[in-house]
Amino acid sequence: MLRFSDNPPALSPGLDHIDHTAGPWWVAHTKARCEKAFAADLFARRIAYFLPMLDRVSVSGGRRRRGLVPLFPSYAFFAGDGDARYRALATGRLCQVLRVVDQQRLVEELTQLRRALDGNAPLDPYPHVAVGRRCRVIAGPFRGLEGTVVQGGKRPRIVLEVAILGRGAAMEVDAGLLEPADDTADAEFREVCGERLAFSAAG
Repeated sequence: MLRFSDNPPALSPGLDHIDHTAGPWWVAHTKARCEKAFAADLFARRIAYFLPMLDRVSVSGGRRRRGLVPLFPSYAFFAGDGDARYRALATGRLCQVLRVVDQQRLVEELTQLRRALDGNAPLDPYPHVAVGRRCRVIAGPFRGLEGTVVQGGKRPRIVLEVAILGRGAAMEVDAGLLEPADDTADAEFREVCGERLAFSAAG
């Protein structure tokens, strides 16, 4: 694990928003443990990229070390035209580049992830397709985020998905801060969350 200060930025400098790119987004399938080196190569080549990473603490030789680990091992995202794709492949750190057909969906999903990471949400990798009820956060710093409820109770776990990868990131949210994403506050959703939900963004 790199020292914390040696990690590349999660989002390429100068890219304020995920949707402010000069070309489409691509999914880079990197060689094992090459995600950060690939991001550093893109940074040097001035290619826009996003590498979601989680802040983690490890213990080695009795010492605690803080570092960043990729949220999606062996995957990163970059944007640009065909020339950018060629230059990304020329880094020698990729197995393949995946074309993204539904650009709008990926942009929305990556934007959600960035918001959660920037807000220091306690995220955990969710390496499966999320199956459950779609919901929306209606208050607090993560208002507007949408995910799939995969665990009920007073603090349900919702998954922010990246559909093209078939995986996502799970986070806990107070049940009272959730509403069905399809705006139908039915009994099924209340049962999943384990209590009656407050469908207003009060306070």
